[in-house]
Amino acid sequence: MASVQKISPFLMFDGPVEEAAKFYVSVFPNSEIKSANPMPAAIVANGTESLMFNGGSHFKFTPGISLFVKSKDQAEADLYWNKFLGSGGREDNCGWLQDKWGVSWQIIPDAPGAYLGDAHREKANRALQAMLKMKKIVVADLDAAANG
Repeated sequence: MASVQKISPFLMFDGPVEEAAKFYVSVFPNSEIKSANPMPAAIVANGTESLMFNGGSHFKFTPGISLFVKSKDQAEADLYWNKFLGSGGREDNCGWLQDKWGVSWQIIPDAPGAYLGDAHREKANRALQAMLKMKKIVVADLDAAANG
């Protein structure tokens, strides 16, 4: 039986959403615009449906809600990171960035989860301390920090 997504992000933009819809599907593989016009848009980005709406200036995006992007390795994380920054986004700390519309994204390769969950707590703490100093997560730097 096919899985059906029952919870979808609903993002309220201050302005037309067509540009954002086109950009998001260009970033992620296996993506499509289901519908788009200046007010509402619906996209599927790498298997996750998201809804967008031009709600005016009443609502603002904050880092309190972010979209978490699992990346299998450094190359995939770099690809997403560079696409967001290259289109007018800005870096935040610890693998977070904001796109040009203010939506917060976490671009996280698999390695931090393995390090932070390591049973050797000193190793995990070294990795955590290194990660907290990073903008983009750099796996080679986490490896070096974790292994002392």
